[in-house]
Amino acid sequence: MAALFDLKGKVAIVTGASRGIGEAIAVTLAEAGASVVVSSRKQENVETVAARIREIGGAATALAAHTGDAAAVTTLVEATITTYGGVDILVNNAATNPHFGPVLTAEESHWDKTFDVNVKGYLRMIKACVPAMQARGGGKIINMASIAGKIPQPGMGVYCVTKAGVIMLTEVLAAELASLNIQVNAIAPGFVKTKFSAAIWSNQAMNAAVLAGIPQQRMAEPEEIAGIALYLASPASSFTTGATILVDGGQAIGSPLYK
Repeated sequence: MAALFDLKGKVAIVTGASRGIGEAIAVTLAEAGASVVVSSRKQENVETVAARIREIGGAATALAAHTGDAAAVTTLVEATITTYGGVDILVNNAATNPHFGPVLTAEESHWDKTFDVNVKGYLRMIKACVPAMQARGGGKIINMASIAGKIPQPGMGVYCVTKAGVIMLTEVLAAELASLNIQVNAIAPGFVKTKFSAAIWSNQAMNAAVLAGIPQQRMAEPEEIAGIALYLASPASSFTTGATILVDGGQAIGSPLYK
């Protein structure tokens, strides 16, 4: 059974890995045996995560890159191949949300920045990694979507639209890359207690309103998302592609009546 989740000999890139969900996934993949490249915009932040992985006996390299920069993406993937010999697993986790409020109050610049990182950034990473995966006989691509891509969230309309785009991008690429033995899937977390969501959980009234709609009556911890990522990165998911897996404490199907 353990072999189904064994990543020894595999090479993974995790973007947005300086903290939160990305950090938890990077650590989990390393614990399963993968050599992990942890990436985010600031080198010092990912150095800390890489050092944590090495302290527990894993193999990790910190490489800063902004996924909104095509040249930086190319450099990141080339450096990964130079360091570890290839790429087997890509976790697209980097994201941004510069606008909060009604959709019609968003500036063009908000739309451009959010799409550039949340959707086009994922596509840039995938385009750069697919040839390396093909050369190794296949691969795993994991896109971080969100429950916001399934259910509209107040004040987060632009973000919601980009995450819906991630879900469709995942499905399209799953179909297009299936013949290359590359599985493409998405994870759609609900509310996770990270710095990214601090504006919600640090506000007592807002936090209470959110928890009222979650049957488990709490937010997830980042580590609770990492297990699904391990499944999607491992041989266990060899016949899973084009899926979006909700990890939301039941929010999508929940009701305040179930308390």
